[in-house]
Amino acid sequence: MRTLLSLLIVFGLATPVAAFAEDWKGVTLIDKACGAKFAANPEKHPADCLKKCAKKGEALGFLTSDGTWLKLDKNGVKQAQNAIKHAKSDSIRVDVTGDKSGDTVKVKSLKLAS
Repeated sequence: MRTLLSLLIVFGLATPVAAFAEDWKGVTLIDKACGAKFAANPEKHPADCLKKCAKKGEALGFLTSDGTWLKLDKNGVKQAQNAIKHAKSDSIRVDVTGDKSGDTVKVKSLKLAS
């Protein structure tokens, strides 16, 4: 019994704590260069500008509700480029789920906001 209890304790301590992904709803996609210019009013950022920057491979990210720009990882950039292709409005808003590390988000999901 003592051995079983010891194994359970060791296994429990060895199991990593699951990280919880963060969600950002309705955030505006924007490249890094324009992020600072449009931080106060991201809806004014033209979609044509974003499309040009996305094609050139500029750093893509989004502005949080407090005006902080967060960079998308490579997977997020691919998903953002796909969302940009299908966007029907000038301000491209998305819902993002991922793990934030510093100023970069490791994207699990990025889709156009409804």
